Amino acid sequence: MFRTHHCNSLRKTDIGQQVTLAGWVHVSRDHGGVIFIDLRDREGLTQVVFRPEENAELAKQAHGLRSEDVIQVTGKVAARVPGTENPKLDTGDIEVVPTELKILNRADDLPFPLDTEISNEDLRLTYRYFDLRRPRLTRNLQIRHRVAKATRDYLDRQGFLEIETPILSKSTPEGARDFLVPSRLTPGKFYALPQAPQQYKQLLMVAGVEKYFQIAKCFRDEDLRADRQPEFTQIDIEASFVEPNDIYALTEGMLAAVFKAARDIEIKTPFERMTYRDAIGRYGSDKPDRRFGIELVDLGDVFEGTLLKVFQNALTTGGVAKAINAKGFAGLTVGQSDELAEIAKNFGAKGLAFIKVENGEWKSPIVKFFSDAEKKALKSKLKIEEGDLVLFAADKWEIACEVLGRIRLRVAEIQKLTEGSEQLDFLWVTDFPLLQFSAEENKWNAVHHPFTRPKEEDISLLEAKKFGQIRAEAYDVVLNGVEIGGGSMRIHEPDLQEKMFEALGVSAEDQQSMFGHLLKAFKLGAPPHGGIALGLDRLVMLICGEESIRDVMAFPKNNRGMDLMSQSPAEVDSKQLRELRIKTIPLE
Repeated sequence: MFRTHHCNSLRKTDIGQQVTLAGWVHVSRDHGGVIFIDLRDREGLTQVVFRPEENAELAKQAHGLRSEDVIQVTGKVAARVPGTENPKLDTGDIEVVPTELKILNRADDLPFPLDTEISNEDLRLTYRYFDLRRPRLTRNLQIRHRVAKATRDYLDRQGFLEIETPILSKSTPEGARDFLVPSRLTPGKFYALPQAPQQYKQLLMVAGVEKYFQIAKCFRDEDLRADRQPEFTQIDIEASFVEPNDIYALTEGMLAAVFKAARDIEIKTPFERMTYRDAIGRYGSDKPDRRFGIELVDLGDVFEGTLLKVFQNALTTGGVAKAINAKGFAGLTVGQSDELAEIAKNFGAKGLAFIKVENGEWKSPIVKFFSDAEKKALKSKLKIEEGDLVLFAADKWEIACEVLGRIRLRVAEIQKLTEGSEQLDFLWVTDFPLLQFSAEENKWNAVHHPFTRPKEEDISLLEAKKFGQIRAEAYDVVLNGVEIGGGSMRIHEPDLQEKMFEALGVSAEDQQSMFGHLLKAFKLGAPPHGGIALGLDRLVMLICGEESIRDVMAFPKNNRGMDLMSQSPAEVDSKQLRELRIKTIPLE
């Protein structure tokens, strides 16, 4: 037996007991010949004390131990010397006085210390197996396990079946770029790794499964960021004979079970709901962070007859004039002011008008254009006080809202409005647009995916080709300004699905070549169905309080999509390429 206990299990009640522990040397300290070792395993730390007067030979051996050596010790549990207890450790009242020491493995010079934060992420990922020994990352993996287990247990109690779907699938246009896998048995043809199990889970509904879930691996060949990886995991759920309220209740119950299991946190249900248009209009985002104020305020009525031409032109051409009040931010620096102006420019605004309130005075080049009535109305609607900074956007509704929404988030970041917040603000955002026009492609695209159902009362608009007015029976669940999941009711009638494909510009021939199997299935009695998918990595990131999903994944890629530990992607042998009948083309 390598050990009788793990390194976080011994307490005062174990004093006098003979035990065996095994783990890594976390820290070694020499106090006048007395060697103190913090022995670490996955569960925590135990102090081991080697005293020369008790066993000179063991103390001599211990003196040669280095950080991350793997050792086994056998000895008695003793109370710590009064005054040396460590209340920060669960094992802080005891220590182990060894009678035996066995060195199981020596550690070479370490690539970096584990007890300090390392800013060089590439170095950490190169030695990921070493980096994962950090207690914080070990904890994250434990929480991830509890989240996955709680998810399975909850959905099992609700009658859902966990069913695996294929990884080698077919390339179809579903939003992101596919990872392609060449087929040796059918040269010139390719599988695609699934962006999501979307079609398979709908086919399982046609198959009469009724309640399906899967903790599914998904793959998207797209640019990376802190909460995005080329391969990721989602909690995928689909059910037959359901309405949106059923999915809301199921998801809320699952999240309540997950937070309770992972962090012993009780969350309040049901979650509030807000339409897409309301979320954009009030917060400038379809995943609003509502933990701080700074809502967008519409000023169309205030500036109806304004002399300020920028506002006047926006309003007379069907646009809007909106503003936010960054309370107490009038003292922003020149650099911060330039940064906010750059954000406005990057998201389509021609400029960024402002008012600073300092020493009782409204300071801004635009104030001279305001009438007394306009000033009075502004003060009332925006609750303007000394020290405030008011920021304006006058443009098309979409541009004005997005500009102020982005600036709102940056102002909150600069002012640290959510720093240290323990608030968990869950929200459903509903009634998304079904379609969105791409001027670049000169076509309509699905906002979510081509199987999303229009709201029943808007189906006639699809037939009338009023695509911009159609709302989807779609919904996202948001936590603290982060979308953690999204789903919809699905189209289950073949004729409605064909109309949707027509709106997207998918020809009848392409419909059959790409989605013929699905359309055929719908003609054999498809039940009404819908579902949701939640990003497991992103959810665990929020539960753990991390800022990157890479810190809750065992072996992530870096921000260039590379696994530095195994050095992948990598070149392959020319023989493998010949078998696949593939020839690489050098970059020009």
